[in-house]
Amino acid sequence: QVQLVESGGGLVQAGGSLRLSCAASGRTFSGYDMGWFRQAPGKEREFVGGISWSGGSTYYSESVKGRFTISRDNAKNTGYLQMNSLKAEDTAVYYCAASLRIRAWGNPLGYDYWGQGTQVTVSS
Repeated sequence: QVQLVESGGGLVQAGGSLRLSCAASGRTFSGYDMGWFRQAPGKEREFVGGISWSGGSTYYSESVKGRFTISRDNAKNTGYLQMNSLKAEDTAVYYCAASLRIRAWGNPLGYDYWGQGTQVTVSS
């Protein structure tokens, strides 16, 4: 079992920045690929980006590419989502998820563990 806890969400003005953290406990975090998703009210869960277990590869959706950066510190069992140049349409609950070895980064069904989510609200 892997337990994931997100933190760092909040209210920010458009153009601002936030950094989300995803703290993992349980099994060795470094063995898991990690994804970030978000879900806005009335919408489906959307893939934001992901990072391989080693941190050597990252992937982003087109909607956040160039603005968001995903990283991880396996020694601290923590993943990060740095969000810059935030827009009102980035408002959502953000989730981190872990997979022993993900095949399709954007498919939520491929992830084994999920955090509870953290709210990000961007005011325009």
